[in-house]
Amino acid sequence: MSVADQQLARLLTDDEFYCARNLKIRTKEGKIMPFVWNDAQRLLHEKLEEQLSLRGWIRAIVLKGRQQGASTYVSARFYKRTSMGFGKRTMILTHLDAATTTLFGMVKTYYELSSDVLRPSIKANSGTELSFSKLRSGYKVATAGSKNAGRSDTVQYMHGSEVAFWPNAEQIMAGLGQTVPMIEGSEMILESTANGLNNLFRRLWVLATAGKGDFMPIFIPWLVQREYQRVVPPGFELSAEDAEYMEAYDATLEQMAWRRAKIDTEFAGDEGWFDQEYPATPDLAFQKVGHKPLISTQKVSLARKRKIEHLERIGAHVVGLDPARGGDVSTFIHRQGRVAWGIKRLDVDDTMLVAGTAARMLQDDPTIRMMFIDIGGLGAGVYDRLCELGYSRRVTAVNFGSAATDQRRYFNKRAEMWGEMKDWVHDECTPCLPDDDLLHGDLTSVSGTLYSSNGQLKLEPKEKVKKELGRSPDDGDALALTFAEPVAADDTFTEEWRKKLLRKRSRKTAMGS
Repeated sequence: MSVADQQLARLLTDDEFYCARNLKIRTKEGKIMPFVWNDAQRLLHEKLEEQLSLRGWIRAIVLKGRQQGASTYVSARFYKRTSMGFGKRTMILTHLDAATTTLFGMVKTYYELSSDVLRPSIKANSGTELSFSKLRSGYKVATAGSKNAGRSDTVQYMHGSEVAFWPNAEQIMAGLGQTVPMIEGSEMILESTANGLNNLFRRLWVLATAGKGDFMPIFIPWLVQREYQRVVPPGFELSAEDAEYMEAYDATLEQMAWRRAKIDTEFAGDEGWFDQEYPATPDLAFQKVGHKPLISTQKVSLARKRKIEHLERIGAHVVGLDPARGGDVSTFIHRQGRVAWGIKRLDVDDTMLVAGTAARMLQDDPTIRMMFIDIGGLGAGVYDRLCELGYSRRVTAVNFGSAATDQRRYFNKRAEMWGEMKDWVHDECTPCLPDDDLLHGDLTSVSGTLYSSNGQLKLEPKEKVKKELGRSPDDGDALALTFAEPVAADDTFTEEWRKKLLRKRSRKTAMGS
């Protein structure tokens, strides 16, 4: 094979090489340059290719910061596949006419400045159409102003840009399922910066992170962007909050200097707006601007970084169980001293199944000293069944609306448990939390600015949190339940249950033989 043939073969199979050698982009400085991927684009490519290799198709929802090149990458990806494939159709759908024009203009730049060898013959080239005659492939563009945008088309590749800002998003998405049929090789990529909580993009993200539906969540933090740093100015000092941010997200001093300049210059000192536009985590991106959470997201991030093997488990081993109600998820979580682990979620509303799972957990692990159960909704039936099965000494019913033990500080029991959990997470001896996005989102969903007329900490109604979060904060409530009451570690008790378990297993073995 000649050198030219080898290079052509690589252009066909290596997307990054193809972009660098064949496509041109207009840079932030206004120069026309070869499209060389940045780290964010490379990260996005790796995630997409991973799903493609596993599923044979792509359905991805991409949460990103501003000016990271996600749209540029997706445009290039689909241009290559459309301009080099037979019968391939691509749709570009954005929130504004101007944005659609910009993305379509990028595609036309790819075409016009492409190598003669790789540029297909053209059939039509207008403000809304680009089609290739011999390939019978081409583009369709639309703006999300109409509820029926894209509904009458059939395409293999769909690029939805700034989806969080789409008007009529629900109606449009309802029709896109048929527009991009679920067939091998089809790709639908929806990308956006965050735009608060109450929009379709946020709801799709919540479902994707919960493992529901076909969309794969991809998050691109601003910290991967190499140009998002600056020389540290003389006299630059970090506040306590900045130092915590730097530690939580492994930022460099140069990145912190860039961040501070952005906040003070473009966002008038509002860190919440910066976090939405340039998020370090999904939780920061979707945290409502102005929302002051009871539990700091930086503290949660630090706790997620702690390794479980680095902390000694001291104290009683307890479990919190927040049973499902109204279609929610039943969540179990373990805690012993400074360590929380073992989230288990049951997406069922069958009381007996939840009770059976809890019973097996108590039977198989004699180190569990106490399981605290929220008895609202289905919880009362779960608790009663466990008592009936003989676990009354190891389960405690908790009513979230009952009086707090410390009524001077807390409005009710739920506020008290969350308050105790907040002190645990915020302690200078950082605890260990599961590295889990859903738990993280739950823990930071509750506001810390509500108080009763008597100065007691008061939490927002759970239904309000559920509406804003997009789901019930079951994981957060389950962990809060482990703070319902102090429990003494009792080795005698544990050993007693271990012996009981061994005797029970011995009887089963004897009966089986």
